[in-house]
Amino acid sequence: MKPATFAYARAQSVAEAVAALAAHGDEARLIAGGQSLVAMLNMRLSAPRLLIDINAISGLSEIAVEGDGLRIGALVRYTQALRAPLVARHAPLLTRAIPHIAHAAIRNRGTLGGSVAFADPAAEMPACILALGADIAISGPDGARVVAADDFFLGLYETALGPADMLTGLNLPLHGPDRRVGFAEFARRHGDYAMVGLAATATARGAGLGDVRLAYFSMGPCAVRARGAEQALEAGDLDAAVAALEADLDPTGDIHASRDTKMHLAGVLLRRVAGQLSEQPQ
Repeated sequence: MKPATFAYARAQSVAEAVAALAAHGDEARLIAGGQSLVAMLNMRLSAPRLLIDINAISGLSEIAVEGDGLRIGALVRYTQALRAPLVARHAPLLTRAIPHIAHAAIRNRGTLGGSVAFADPAAEMPACILALGADIAISGPDGARVVAADDFFLGLYETALGPADMLTGLNLPLHGPDRRVGFAEFARRHGDYAMVGLAATATARGAGLGDVRLAYFSMGPCAVRARGAEQALEAGDLDAAVAALEADLDPTGDIHASRDTKMHLAGVLLRRVAGQLSEQPQ
């Protein structure tokens, strides 16, 4: 299929993109890598009258340490992030997760900011951002603001972004010597959307773990934290953490797996990721 007819504009600044969104409302969409949007256009699941290309906006493709955080611009491509020494050093969770995202051609064009803004419930990046406790930088008609990941993902393809808002960057806490990360997913084939996935972070505290954050994807309308399992894992009881998933998660079955299968896989992934969190850094 081919997309419906649309007009095209190439924004030269964040202010210009925001102004175009404000002027056209629900009739406009931003496009960067097009990883998800182009497919939706071709299937006519989305039919905007205007596409606003933001690839020419300077400053949004940078990765830099700013203060006590790592800032990743909205236009940073997956491949760029995967190869960046700053990401490997300060956000190793992303380095673990990105190779699981789609295929090389898509990783060359897809952007981290676009994935977070689109908030596909089966996508890896929103769960990673949630597990990291990152902040999302947003610009809109009323200026710039920052929204915590815990408050950003609201529902199925629903986020804290308003109709004229633009995600401009991701602010991640720096990875300290006591931090641990874990990532695992089940997919029928490498590059397919995961049937179940888990991104996690924690702080090593002696022989145990603290500040555990477990973010599941493909287990609900958006990336979701398993808070009961987090508390049990902090208490050092892995079996109780697995059992707590029954209250933490409420997936629906689909053509790939039943609810019971997804819950079983969620427990298997938790055991695998808990092992990763307990490993000492290399």
